[in-house]
Amino acid sequence: MTTWIRHKGWTWGFRSTVLLYFLALIVLPIFGVYVQSFSAGWSHFAESVMDPIAWKAVLLTIKLGLISTFINVLIGTMIAWVLIRYRFPGRTLLNSLVDLPFALPTAVGGLMILLLLGPGSLLGSLAEKLGFEIVFHQPAIVVAMLFVTFPFVIRAVQPLLEELDPLEEEAAYTMGASRTRTFFKVILPSMLPGIISGGMLAFSRALAEFGAVVLVAGNIPGRTLIASVFIFGEVESDNPAGAAAVSILLLTLSFMILWVINAVQQRGRRA
Repeated sequence: MTTWIRHKGWTWGFRSTVLLYFLALIVLPIFGVYVQSFSAGWSHFAESVMDPIAWKAVLLTIKLGLISTFINVLIGTMIAWVLIRYRFPGRTLLNSLVDLPFALPTAVGGLMILLLLGPGSLLGSLAEKLGFEIVFHQPAIVVAMLFVTFPFVIRAVQPLLEELDPLEEEAAYTMGASRTRTFFKVILPSMLPGIISGGMLAFSRALAEFGAVVLVAGNIPGRTLIASVFIFGEVESDNPAGAAAVSILLLTLSFMILWVINAVQQRGRRA
């Protein structure tokens, strides 16, 4: 009986610690952002959200996030396919480098892009000769978003490819299906939950990127000013309520994305 009571007490203590940690680290900061956004009243919130510069920054962030996500879905799926289906020298090293954006500070990623594609670089100079510029324009923002979100689709698709039963493909080939038909009828449906969830995570992460983008974007309102940089500017301008108002737009959108991801994953498990 005493052992059972001690075990029960330890269990409740462990759960309480976990819940308290989750509350302090996640719930309270999110709650604080929502409270701060309405601290100056509904009229100030609506004014902050409908401010033309803020609205354009949010729309630009969504547009460029969607572009980077589309590229990541295509390239990330192909990279995951190559890393799982093929054996070649350097494969292990390449597979480990996939997670490099997770380990590097995003500001370092922005500096790398600046040095690689900036006006004084070889590629930047070549781009200028061809009539277009990368750094301090929208293409640089897309590249920065691609860098920080690079691993998401790859790491979401890889486990699904590893779990795919080779017998299903062999059965399709035996029944006369071509490689293309087998891919779209057998392989792609198995990868689809990972592609969707990885793509949505990449999009959600792209919406929040700041460190890499702030170094390579021109931060021109309506052209290269994205939401995270706008929020930083509002804080620097001593307008935390306005910064929080724009923040909850991104936060609410991220919540919706996470809900969709969870629904897709649960549907995949039931299937």
